[in-house]
Amino acid sequence: MSAPQTHRLTVGTVSRDLPLMEVAAGLRIAVLNMLGDTELVEAAATLLAGRLARHDYDTLVTPEAKSIPLAHALSVRTGHPYVVLRKTWKPYMGEDALRATTHSITTGSEQTLYLDAKDRHLVEGRRVVLVDDVISTGSTLAGMEEVMALARASVIARAAVCTEGDDPGDAIALAHLPLFPGQ
Repeated sequence: MSAPQTHRLTVGTVSRDLPLMEVAAGLRIAVLNMLGDTELVEAAATLLAGRLARHDYDTLVTPEAKSIPLAHALSVRTGHPYVVLRKTWKPYMGEDALRATTHSITTGSEQTLYLDAKDRHLVEGRRVVLVDDVISTGSTLAGMEEVMALARASVIARAAVCTEGDDPGDAIALAHLPLFPGQ
């Protein structure tokens, strides 16, 4: 019997068959890409907004790029602004843009997260919720947390559509994605 090529994810009443991708020898993950999937983004944002309602926070913070639609939809529902940590520094971000480097399981390489100087006032000394599409190894979260520490922000919660792997930690999530053996 051959290994499955997709994994079914259900968020509320919305289901998607996620393709499996090999990220290391003997290891595949279910790839969630919500870009352009308005139905899934809206369902996830509605459910996450409900789970975040009991938390007292000022700002949502998300990494570029796949979780931006989720952060936007959450912002609309909660009335809290959101900030995007960019993965490429641009001159308009200012020389004093805050930054932290992490290792991404999805890209398999180092990535740097940048907080645009114009957005610092939205997180500096504030209570923030970190938002991502999938929390797996925690490396992106660690980079986000490092940038927030530089901005003297307090991370009061971590939220995602899915956790993945063996230790989901304390993240607020709507589903858990298992790891799959490679082919």
